[in-house]
Amino acid sequence: TTFAIVAVFIPIAFMSGIIGRFFFQFGITVAVAVLVSLFVSFTLDPMLSAIWRDPPESRFSRLPWLGRVMNRIEDGVEWAHHRYGELLEWALVNRKKVLAIAVAVFIASFFVLPLVGTEFVPEADEGRTSFRLTTPVGSSLEYTDAKTRQVEALLRQYPEVEVMTANVGTGEGRNVARVEVRLADRHKTPRRSQKEFEAQVREKIRAIPGVELAVGYNRPIWINLLGPSNEGLEKVTADVVEKIGRIKGITDLESSLKANNPAITIKVNNELASDLGLTVSQIGSAVRPLVAGDVIGHWLAPDGQNYEVNVQLPKAGRRIAADLGELHVVSSKPGPDGAPILVPLRQVVEFQNSTSPQIIKRQDLQRRVGIYANVEGRPSGDVGSEVQELLKTIELPPGYRFDVAGQTQEMQESFTAAVAALGMAVIFIYIILASQFGSFLQPLAIMASLPFTLIGVFLALLLTGSTLNIFSIIGIIMLMGLVTKNAILLVDFTNQGLREGKSRHDAILDAGQVRLRPILMTTMAMIFGMLPMAIGSSDGGEQNSPMGRAVIGGIITSTLLTLVVVPVLYTYLDAFGRRVKARFSRPHAGESAVPQEGD
Repeated sequence: TTFAIVAVFIPIAFMSGIIGRFFFQFGITVAVAVLVSLFVSFTLDPMLSAIWRDPPESRFSRLPWLGRVMNRIEDGVEWAHHRYGELLEWALVNRKKVLAIAVAVFIASFFVLPLVGTEFVPEADEGRTSFRLTTPVGSSLEYTDAKTRQVEALLRQYPEVEVMTANVGTGEGRNVARVEVRLADRHKTPRRSQKEFEAQVREKIRAIPGVELAVGYNRPIWINLLGPSNEGLEKVTADVVEKIGRIKGITDLESSLKANNPAITIKVNNELASDLGLTVSQIGSAVRPLVAGDVIGHWLAPDGQNYEVNVQLPKAGRRIAADLGELHVVSSKPGPDGAPILVPLRQVVEFQNSTSPQIIKRQDLQRRVGIYANVEGRPSGDVGSEVQELLKTIELPPGYRFDVAGQTQEMQESFTAAVAALGMAVIFIYIILASQFGSFLQPLAIMASLPFTLIGVFLALLLTGSTLNIFSIIGIIMLMGLVTKNAILLVDFTNQGLREGKSRHDAILDAGQVRLRPILMTTMAMIFGMLPMAIGSSDGGEQNSPMGRAVIGGIITSTLLTLVVVPVLYTYLDAFGRRVKARFSRPHAGESAVPQEGD
């Protein structure tokens, strides 16, 4: 059992992708801890058992109430032994019915799976969130600040808001602001969950005109559209955004293809400018500092603060194109008096209203447009799958393609890595069991307990409202090592009974009775050990809780089915092995080749 558990956790430690980075330390830690526990069980435990006696008659002399509780538990275990003996006897008589029920349960698990949502990482109540506010293109800093103050006033109405900070016009332009909110500690102050808070605030902020909202830091839906031209990208993006917006659960949908900034193009009359002694570079060098401003030095104020000195036309002189036409540029040709000539811009240039893109993104030597969205009311993995199916139905012009990124891409990569680790773990378990038992068939009976974990996992996730994510998948992989332990105990003791000369039927019944107590003990220990994680009451516990819930559900169903199905399957495999052995080899001395009952 130790090596079987190690065989599961070593592949976990070396999974590829981001899931491998999540669980490298986890896999190594568990594998080393299990090996250390094996050493302790062979050394410290026998020594303590020899010198640390525990007389049953005086065990609870100081705690009589605990003795009564333990007696009740003992009565319950004895009742379980009696009922299990009857059930196992019935299962050995009705082997085909038992296998049919087992197969039906396994198939039923796949009908439960679609009811369980999928996502990359569960959303945790971290007690903090962010609201990104975008005002129309060309908005002044004052306008964006005014809208941000409206949002701040709205957030102050919520008692759970403990700290709030706002940044306006920093990093992304004058029309973008971000409000960071920290919520009160939910363990000290009863409050709404972070999801409920974000959903309510989202509806309130949407009622404020002139503001586009995006909640959170990283939106789970992220699609890149690549193509050769901006015009084509604009057309395709509008169509894709409109179709994605119809998917249930999509919210905060936007693209990086924003409206262009208003601009004025200065078209120089090269012939006239040349006659007047002007060049395009001269005109540009003269206009840029006057319109955009130019830092010419620094000023140390009396208060010790160092300020940049920026030279720029006053706002009244650069509002419209006519104002720019009155600017004068020094010519390289002198006038009649030998002084430089000042040429008005309106004589040598033509002003044209135009636009310029806010940002140009590129990927793989192509123009790129990003489409982003949040998910509300549904698991992000389910919505991401629908988005991908939608993208497959959209016909793109030649030269254009989609590139799915974000959590959808990470989830696909993680699921692929997890399946690969699961496959490696199953192979390693089989190799170890085959070498330990000296049989190619008996490990199949033991590993038959693996599929029975799925129905428990999916039911536990469904009943607790959890999703299938990287943490619950790690729980499934963990189960591969944990649930084989019970089957190993049954098969190993059955083999001992056969070597002592018992019939297969009696050996299986004896193994079930002897191994039931340790199976129940270890199963209950794992369930209660995982219970705090499954409850997930700590900060961020929502992320780890699916792992605990998956393990608990899988252990319960696999234990119940393993106790019945593995012995039944063992009878078939043992009979098949005996027939094969009888056909290809002669019986050795002292060894019977006569088929056992039930063969």
